[in-house]
Amino acid sequence: MTEPSPRPAASGGRTQPAEADLLRDLLRTPGYLKTLLFCALIGIPVSLAAFWFLVGLHELEHLMWTDLPQALGWHIPPWWWPLPLLLVSGILVGLVVTRMPGAGGHIPATGLHAGGSSAEALPGVILAAAASLALGATLGPEAPLVALGGGLALLFGRIARAPGTPQNKALMGAAGAAAAISTIFGNPLMAAVLLMEMAGVGGAQLFAVMLPALLSSGIGSLVFTGFGRWTGLSTGGLSLKLGNSFARLDTGDVFWSVLMAVAIGVFVHLVLAGGRLAAVFVSMRPVVHTAVCALAAGACAAVYTLITDRSPADVASSGQSMLTGLATDPHAWGVGALIAVILCKGAAYAFCLGSLRGGPIFPALFLGGAIGVLLAPLPGLGVVPGLAAGMAATATSALRLPVSSVVLVVLLLGSTEMIPVVILAAVVAFVTTELLPPGRAVPPVGKPVEAPAAAGAARPA
Repeated sequence: MTEPSPRPAASGGRTQPAEADLLRDLLRTPGYLKTLLFCALIGIPVSLAAFWFLVGLHELEHLMWTDLPQALGWHIPPWWWPLPLLLVSGILVGLVVTRMPGAGGHIPATGLHAGGSSAEALPGVILAAAASLALGATLGPEAPLVALGGGLALLFGRIARAPGTPQNKALMGAAGAAAAISTIFGNPLMAAVLLMEMAGVGGAQLFAVMLPALLSSGIGSLVFTGFGRWTGLSTGGLSLKLGNSFARLDTGDVFWSVLMAVAIGVFVHLVLAGGRLAAVFVSMRPVVHTAVCALAAGACAAVYTLITDRSPADVASSGQSMLTGLATDPHAWGVGALIAVILCKGAAYAFCLGSLRGGPIFPALFLGGAIGVLLAPLPGLGVVPGLAAGMAATATSALRLPVSSVVLVVLLLGSTEMIPVVILAAVVAFVTTELLPPGRAVPPVGKPVEAPAAAGAARPA
């Protein structure tokens, strides 16, 4: 296909690119403007639904892992507590997958998807997520939120008799998913970046251009900042001094962060390979084998408690709440506890990725944070740089979305001081995982429903 000829030169001798003309013509189309307005309106009910969905999950999880054990006289759940809960979770999820449309949502081992949502799949998505996340799955709520938002948007579009063209459905599904996912990250920018990168706009060519630019910007920031510090000179620049007390980066932080990213890329690749094997195992006998994998994840949490005498919820959860404690008081974890939680949670994560329903982001972030804290005593590596590099590497390796991972970790840290290390770790981890042999394909399970792709899908992790 030949490139369109540029329009005649305007005043000043410049030619206007065809892409700008197409965008201008699109914005003048009444149908597109109506769809844009409708997407803005559906963001209100979708956000409310996502809010109450998360509240319900939080209350159920608190009931099962805090209220019930304390009512029975335990300060923390006993070592065997995850076994019956996750066995029930596996049975319930297996029944939802085999008997309800949509198979309870995407299999987490296939990656985080932005498409495939439908109104018919909503009941199964909600039930599978509740049975998984409230009862101890080592997964996060982001994937069910994406499916919930996209499905609700399409349902509202059907009720309002919006045009049912594939383009409109794709726009509405993406808008609903973005509105829902922003509730868990608390930042609309993160939701927009994540949805754009998940959609794969630009395909492989985008990644080919983006990675060198991302890596060069990180190295340039290190050189620029270091040179300014050495000379004592200033160039001005745009910055907001928020008063965060972050240690300055040095050579040791950069060196160890790169080595960490390579090792983490291999580690996460092995975990995801285990998740795909679990998914293949589940596809043979969905109900029975889902229960077996869920019970195995519960056994990982039980072993962790027997070894460390800490709560099994450290392993049998997304890690979202524990990540805050790990970051604010890393010294509360001994070396043995950190090694145990990395190994046990990594194994439970693999079992849950292939069997239960949820998202891959928060367990990956916690594992990266734990690895960073464990390696922080290395010569020249600080706790904060280790934490930042670890989270960036695990998130990128699990999602295959380097830009989204960088933005997410920077937002979590609440400071721009660690951006160079975050970028380096993300790029190195991404290249490492991409160069490793591709894993086994995950077979479909359950009853799929025909649904338009809302905005494409992320590459299989």
